[in-house]
Amino acid sequence: MNDTQVKAKTREEAEGLVDLDAPALASGDDIVVSKLNLFYGDFQALKDINIRIPEKKVQAFIGPSGCGKSTFLRCFNRMNDLVEGCRVEGQIILHDEDINSKETDVVALRTKVGMVFQQPNPFPMSIFDNVAYGLRCQGVKDKKLIQDRVEISLREAALWDEVKDILHRSGTSLSGGQQQRLCIARAIALEPEIILMDEPTSALDPLATSRIEDLVMELKGEFTIIIVTHSMAQAARVSDRTAFFLLGEIIEEGETDQIFHLPQDPRTEAYISGKFG
Repeated sequence: MNDTQVKAKTREEAEGLVDLDAPALASGDDIVVSKLNLFYGDFQALKDINIRIPEKKVQAFIGPSGCGKSTFLRCFNRMNDLVEGCRVEGQIILHDEDINSKETDVVALRTKVGMVFQQPNPFPMSIFDNVAYGLRCQGVKDKKLIQDRVEISLREAALWDEVKDILHRSGTSLSGGQQQRLCIARAIALEPEIILMDEPTSALDPLATSRIEDLVMELKGEFTIIIVTHSMAQAARVSDRTAFFLLGEIIEEGETDQIFHLPQDPRTEAYISGKFG
């Protein structure tokens, strides 16, 4: 193989253009996105998205505002279904099933795929009830099971020691960082496979941000985490793989170290170096 061929192969790998069925990447629990296009009326917001997201890793989406990161994130739990005039083409395969299929049980899907939003949004109820809410909605009535699951979830969200004596207090009484960890506990109480995080620290101070980032690192051994972030430093700290979006397209995707230190596309290099964004 000559130098030109080696360089081309490296570029294809970096841009995620290699065969998605390659043995090195294959896993039945990976998420495989193929030829995904999304339209709001006549406007095309996502263009021919192809990516494989490995299980129990942290996948970051970076790019300038309005480039399609959050829109793509909401494809994984079908939140875009709620937007009037939105139309999605292509496949998102999870466990050999296309979640975009008309036969998909969207309620069940959103149990498998938890979500944490940009602004902490605890329910106006007690800390305990915030975490127990989803379980009760699923019909769980065993009080001991609910109590155990609430404690486990708060422990996994690194919040138990701070709230174990005030579980009766309103979730909205907590600090911003605590509220966001409560929202994470609420998401993981349903034991999802995937957690979506849409700029989860953008409204938090540096200390709270650090706590959430540490938590992401701890949780990835149990969940597949997909995080949208405007902070390239955050993506570099917490993610295993990074995809760079621009104008609705994935320009480059690969191992985070490679994307930040040896980008193959000049547009990726320009964004990471701060020339635009």
